[in-house]
Amino acid sequence: MKANFFPVSGTKTVLLTLLALVLAGLTLAATSGTDVKPPVSTVDTSPVTTQAPETAKKAATGVAPLREADYQKKVSQWIVRLLSQAHYRPHKLDDAFSRQILDNFIKTLDPNRVYFYASDIADFQQYATALDDALKEGEISPAFAIWNRYSQRINERMDKARELLKTGFDFSKDESYQWDREDAEWPKTQAEMDELWRKRVKNDFLSLKLAGKDDEKTRSTLEKRYRRIQKRVAETSAEDVFQYFVNSYASLIEPHTSYLAPRNSKNFKINMSLSLEGIGALLGADDEYTTIQRIIKGGPASMDGRLKKGDRILAVGQGEDGPMEDVIGWRLDDVVDKIRGPKGSTIRLLVINKDEPASAKPHEVKLVRDKVKLEQQAAQYKILKVNKGGIDHKIGVITLPTFYLDFEGRMRGDPDYRSTTRDVRKIIDKLKAEGVEGIVMDLRGNGGGSLVEATDLTGLFIEKGPVVQIKDSRGFVEINRDRDSSVAWDGPLIVLVNKLSASASEIFAAALQDYGRAVIVGEQTFGKGTVQNMLPLDSYVNDKEHSAGQLKLTMAQFFRINGGSTQHRGVIPDVAFPKHPGTDNYGESELENALPWSSIKRTSYRVWNDLTALIPILRQQFMEREKVNPEFDFLKQDQARYAEMKADKMVSLNLKKRQAEADQLEARKAKRKAQRKAIAQGKHDPALSDVQVVLDSTSNSDKPPVLDEDGEPVEDAEDKDRVDYELFETARILSDWLDLQKQRLAKTSEKSSG
Repeated sequence: MKANFFPVSGTKTVLLTLLALVLAGLTLAATSGTDVKPPVSTVDTSPVTTQAPETAKKAATGVAPLREADYQKKVSQWIVRLLSQAHYRPHKLDDAFSRQILDNFIKTLDPNRVYFYASDIADFQQYATALDDALKEGEISPAFAIWNRYSQRINERMDKARELLKTGFDFSKDESYQWDREDAEWPKTQAEMDELWRKRVKNDFLSLKLAGKDDEKTRSTLEKRYRRIQKRVAETSAEDVFQYFVNSYASLIEPHTSYLAPRNSKNFKINMSLSLEGIGALLGADDEYTTIQRIIKGGPASMDGRLKKGDRILAVGQGEDGPMEDVIGWRLDDVVDKIRGPKGSTIRLLVINKDEPASAKPHEVKLVRDKVKLEQQAAQYKILKVNKGGIDHKIGVITLPTFYLDFEGRMRGDPDYRSTTRDVRKIIDKLKAEGVEGIVMDLRGNGGGSLVEATDLTGLFIEKGPVVQIKDSRGFVEINRDRDSSVAWDGPLIVLVNKLSASASEIFAAALQDYGRAVIVGEQTFGKGTVQNMLPLDSYVNDKEHSAGQLKLTMAQFFRINGGSTQHRGVIPDVAFPKHPGTDNYGESELENALPWSSIKRTSYRVWNDLTALIPILRQQFMEREKVNPEFDFLKQDQARYAEMKADKMVSLNLKKRQAEADQLEARKAKRKAQRKAIAQGKHDPALSDVQVVLDSTSNSDKPPVLDEDGEPVEDAEDKDRVDYELFETARILSDWLDLQKQRLAKTSEKSSG
């Protein structure tokens, strides 16, 4: 999950704290000789014994060994100083931590245990207690010795893989390949490694064969893939190796802390500005695959709707008919460069969905590059009509993709500057004019944004009071408050969230839950309750020839007004929907070394309403509908299927079995498509009250139609018959609330008249 950087009112305090700590560190380093350990040169940092010396012109593989750069010594020392003295989580960089760094660095390079031998891992143990000193003193040659061995092993494997392509494979044999080797034993012998790679290459070949490629084309594709992997390793720079190594240290402290080398620092700035012309998706790496990490609302991928978080990109094609270029094994930044492009140009991606097995047939997604439009990032609204027992309820829905704020316009005093709170206030006025009885705030997929806006937006629904507490590394707690006593909406309110609702979304949802102001519906949220600041290291490292990159540093933590934290646990919904498949793999609780949940003193606030009696009733009524809602049944089926796939770490290398699996998957998709079509035509259980969209602010948008693989509009696409069942069910829950409210008022009226 991409970190969010908030313009918090406490930022000045945080930065002053950082400056004080850094200056204190400088003074200590300048005056104390007892705090400095012997230089790392006293430890054996020569290349491991089975590798050619670094003084050799070239290794046998043809790849020149890499060396650390002189300027990286200062960068390493400053990073250690900043992380040790200014990070929110204190840590001791000692021999025990050094062992963890070694393990993490090895895991970073070879997570699936397919390149290093057990003997390599044994050789690397000479550095087990030396890496802490290496980082402190900037003598980081051990990292490069390990990298050079890794480079050697990759080249050996790619040479062997290309040889295997010439021999061919027998796909009638009943054998399997273990695709997930994260916990497997390291190969001990060359024969064991060769057998592992025979099956790995056979699986690569079979996957392309099932995708419809003939044997000659498959050999050509894989030959290019394996040569390209070698080329990428050869093109790896000392800057890259340094970043991998430093982040093997930084990520052990806390997962949102990291070092960005100059090139990645530039890419990060582009992503944060959202000014890049492309498909509107953040990409990540999973072993040798490039994966979709997040879809940016308002971008081409979001508007098309076919790409989802976790999808794997196998190949990229330019234009309407340019050749598909296999990108398995590519560096992430090189894949990003391929996908970027000018507005209006066409790109084609060959994709396997996140919930599909490795044996699934990939499908093509064609997109037209564009800029992320501000109007698509801004708040949008709908009005839904829920018919229950012959009675209609009008429900307003406000969809918020992010917490945005035009900082420059605000600073200029522009009277029309855009902000979340200003836009939502206007929408509320429109919804009130249309006579809505309740409002749903839809924060699904909202990864955060401006803390100022999270605070101000909360203020539209409460009179005034605290919204969030921020604790810095010194233990100082600052409270962000809504100071405006006006309330834009005082009626029934539901906040709809999912696993991708994070940071500012969690602050908003948590505050309204604590005030008793809203019912939270959906999935448990992401659980990111920390604050990061970006530190340009050029400000510390005085090197005119080399950029030092940036350090992303966790410096504070958010706490709810009730004293609990959104960190790790997220916000627990009052009415919980079934989980989506794969959500157990992401969220703060799934990140290694994440800060644990904690609590501080509750701040003083006045509860708006006591919803403790209402929530169990709403929950029970939802559970009755859940039993007859086919979409929730689909979700449970997908979750069960995903659990089976996750537990099975083997894939068949038999052509007939793999083809049968692929056919079964296609049949399942066709059956579900027919079921959805029936639902869209009104063929559903009467317990599910009818929900209709009577107004949609995006109905006049330029959202393109869903296209097939030939670029033609799909008249009978699955998504065409698919309703937003989570939103519709949320509207039913709000309708239940309105009915209960009317019943209570009726009883109160009867008592008064009696």
